Amino acid sequence: MGWLWAIIVGFVLGLIAKAILPGKQHSPLWLTTVFGIIGAVVGNWLATKFGINETKGIDWGRHALQLVAAVVVVGVGDAAYKMIKGNRQTT
Repeated sequence: MGWLWAIIVGFVLGLIAKAILPGKQHSPLWLTTVFGIIGAVVGNWLATKFGINETKGIDWGRHALQLVAAVVVVGVGDAAYKMIKGNRQTT
């Protein structure tokens, strides 16, 4: 069940990150989901380092860190995807 939640959270975070970033992103939906999952993991790690990973009620700090990390990962990942895809020769 943990993997299913990771995919769902990654999908949602990736879509929100794509909506926040200006301009058009070129990475496919499956890659955006992977970027979102990576952002969630990085955000959880940062929340643990800051000591805010588990609080009473809703973990707003952890969720904010997940979203910020997802925006960074989606932005960098999409730029890398565009650079790699742009270097391919089409026949």
